[in-house]
Amino acid sequence: MRITVFGANGPTGRLLTGQALAAGHQVAAVTRRPDSFPLRHDRLQVIGADVLDPEAVDAAVAGRDAVLSTLGVPAGKEPISTYSRGAANIVTAMERHRVRRLAVVSSSGVDPHPYSDGGVLFNRVLLPYVTRVLGRTMYDDMRRMETLVRAGELDWTIVRPSGLYHLPSVTDYTVVEGHADGRFTARVDLAASMLALLDGDRYLRTTVSVITTADNPTLLQWIRREALAKK
Repeated sequence: MRITVFGANGPTGRLLTGQALAAGHQVAAVTRRPDSFPLRHDRLQVIGADVLDPEAVDAAVAGRDAVLSTLGVPAGKEPISTYSRGAANIVTAMERHRVRRLAVVSSSGVDPHPYSDGGVLFNRVLLPYVTRVLGRTMYDDMRRMETLVRAGELDWTIVRPSGLYHLPSVTDYTVVEGHADGRFTARVDLAASMLALLDGDRYLRTTVSVITTADNPTLLQWIRREALAKK
């Protein structure tokens, strides 16, 4: 397939691009920093573009079979609009060029639930703080993105991972419709799950959760490796 990946230069986007190339697809990797993109391949086109630029998005979508978005921005208290504005441009371009298949990464934080293995500290302190305070503007914009995607006529899937972390290879991850009772998702599994969506129509016009059940970090390990490492 001819695939466009938005957010291709992020940690998940790079994994997704590499997996798509390994699977034999032609990939257009869209990034604002094309010079820093690490992958090279004869079936790879690296496009320097901003998802907030409608004309650039239109050009990146034209002639493709599917669009996968792994857009991500850091959480913060300032207003965030990248997810919703980017999705609006992507959907408009796809409708214009009659590209049907769309998958976008959102987050389990847009609809938080207590986790059976979360414990009091995670469920009653950390989860509310992250979703209602630290990441409030980010999750608000993700909700706007989800609403916009659902309102369109495309063959969409919204993919919600939980806390993202690094693993070297794909595991036997789990995909379920709606909420999944798992606190962590390896980026490599998130990438693999998005690519797998293109193999069938089981999850068309559906919101799914992706969780990794093997080699999960402890909460303290995750905070040290992921949350603190971003600062």
